[in-house]
Amino acid sequence: MRELYLLEGDADESGWQERALCAQTDPEAFFPEKGGSTREAKRVCLTCDVRGDCLEYALHNDERFGIWGGLSERERRKLKKRAV
Repeated sequence: MRELYLLEGDADESGWQERALCAQTDPEAFFPEKGGSTREAKRVCLTCDVRGDCLEYALHNDERFGIWGGLSERERRKLKKRAV
């Protein structure tokens, strides 16, 4: 099981994670097995106040697995390609 929290880093950077709805939810939903559903995780992300911070973190740190900011790895890759 992968942790959604930073192991090290500035407290200001990780403060958003303490407010994230995923911290109160089953982490398995955010890291589904290959081919597994992302629907439950994305539903949680839709109402999360720190969704933007989460997505920014994932893009900045090149997170390759899981749902971050409401987007899957594939969706984040597409977003990065459009930004270039």
